Amino acid sequence: MRRRDLLPAALLCAPVLQGQSAPPPSRRITVGLIGCGNQGINDLKLFLADERVQVVAVCDVNRQSPGYWNGGIAGREPARDFVEWHYGQARRSGTYQGCALYEDFRELLRRPDIDAVILALPDHWHALATIAAARAGKDIYGEKPLALTIAEGRAMVNAVQSNNRIFQTGSQQRSDPRFRLACELVRNGRLGKLHTVLCGLPGGTPDYGQTGHRQDPEPVPAGFNYDLWLGPAPEAPYAPARCHVNFRWILDYSGGQLTDWGGHHPDIAQWGMGTELTGPIAIRNGQATWAKEKLWNTATDFHFEAHYASGVKLICSSRVRQGVTFQGADGWVWVNRGAIEASPLQLLDYSPGPNETRLPRSTSHARNFIDSVFSRQQPIAPIEQAHRSISIAHLGNISLRLGRDLAWDPVKERFPNDEAANRLLSRPYRQPWTL
Repeated sequence: MRRRDLLPAALLCAPVLQGQSAPPPSRRITVGLIGCGNQGINDLKLFLADERVQVVAVCDVNRQSPGYWNGGIAGREPARDFVEWHYGQARRSGTYQGCALYEDFRELLRRPDIDAVILALPDHWHALATIAAARAGKDIYGEKPLALTIAEGRAMVNAVQSNNRIFQTGSQQRSDPRFRLACELVRNGRLGKLHTVLCGLPGGTPDYGQTGHRQDPEPVPAGFNYDLWLGPAPEAPYAPARCHVNFRWILDYSGGQLTDWGGHHPDIAQWGMGTELTGPIAIRNGQATWAKEKLWNTATDFHFEAHYASGVKLICSSRVRQGVTFQGADGWVWVNRGAIEASPLQLLDYSPGPNETRLPRSTSHARNFIDSVFSRQQPIAPIEQAHRSISIAHLGNISLRLGRDLAWDPVKERFPNDEAANRLLSRPYRQPWTL
């Protein structure tokens, strides 16, 4: 069978807007997708479902190959075919051509007709692509975790703000009413004085791409620009287990489950605590077990405490119930995707009063971004808050790697009098790439 014949089943078909007239050009934005792997395709479906969006280009260093989620096939050509199949369903002819292909994201960003980009790249590419997109005048929907390091995150914030760009982070739990309810309960004092927050995150190094058995060097496959995939990361021989979805388990490109989920549950913790524009003052009592494979070296089991000036203790751990638990003097609330529990039970009937804190409302993370592009108002997951949230995971990883407690200055974003720790706030870049 041809690849095009397989597309509807392989990509689980985004909704098709048959019979709907397109909004006028003044109410439409043109979008390019940069990064056509698992999350890129998931995001693509959400954007294609918005009648105000026209996807005109896709970009990936990989033409197409297996090695993505559950060993599936992805890349720029399958993404292009999916876009054209989607738009073709709304045409009498059943066909559509008009989605351009790019291998290098810089070529896509040079197009003046593209208003916004979706960035769904490996973590080590988030900073350079975001800064380039902001300087090119594009609004950005950027996947989590925001950055590979705290220094990169701050540079990204500065670039987005100085170029007056809209940036939505793909921390979609903020668009879930259960997470919002939990956070409003905390912020409006319904749990009494807050003292502890638990963030239960997954552990391990799951073989998402079904390539874990291929960690020895192999020839680079045709159609894969491996040198560009490495980008600013250190020189290293190609191996299937290094790339695509399993890059998460290598510290040169990511931070393991801690950072993969660090843009989710710790972000909700910050939202509920009202600390989304600051951070902890200390990281303590860290414990970790590290992967010991040829390539994979991130933490498979971890636990640490982030202490705040208010006295609240945030625990990030793979050893506690997954989700976010807020514990106060008068009650608790636990929330995860699809579920929420509380004690006392009547807390779940709560709705903020007219003089109480009401957090921003969103029912669709992608639509909220498009709304912000038009209104020029901040989306529900803006970049400064995303930077502060993922910094908790980075601080935890630094403490775990050094094997000791750390003091942290959330204003200066430095470890006071600790140059060994400060050196881990950034990573060296492979030439010719620079931050």
